[in-house]
Amino acid sequence: MKIILRADVENLGRLGDVVTVKPGFGRNYLLPQGLGMLASQANLKAFELERKKLQARMDALRNAAADIAAKLEGLVLAIPMRVGENDKLYGSVTTAIIGDGLAAQGIEVDRRRILLDSAIRALGEYPVRVRLHADVTAEILVKVVSEDKVNDVAESAPAEEPEAAAE
Repeated sequence: MKIILRADVENLGRLGDVVTVKPGFGRNYLLPQGLGMLASQANLKAFELERKKLQARMDALRNAAADIAAKLEGLVLAIPMRVGENDKLYGSVTTAIIGDGLAAQGIEVDRRRILLDSAIRALGEYPVRVRLHADVTAEILVKVVSEDKVNDVAESAPAEEPEAAAE
């Protein structure tokens, strides 16, 4: 089945490409999602008329992703986790936890866009990639810390503030 792509589809092609796909993939995913249209002479002509609008929309999405990537670049995200003996985590740091941490800082990122090579199961610093668009990827540093240490720091910080105010 030949399809004209109406958007960039990962591992398949870019906007305007004519690709051959299995009939089920075309019928059940590409066509209903509006990601493609059947490749016929009439559709090719119609697509050429519509191409500028689609390209403008794709450029707008790419620019929005680049803006978010600029905010994310160089960001260090501290994730407090419960720790057992030998500094081993209870559970692991998942994309959902990282997404919640980013949301707490005012940056909304879909958890499916966060790329973890493997589950994070120990304390430390880990580089994590965030694919915001097919062409835009940002890297953040996730620092996994113990909840106990975060609580100790939080308790000591307010104690210092009244002393500074008294002076």
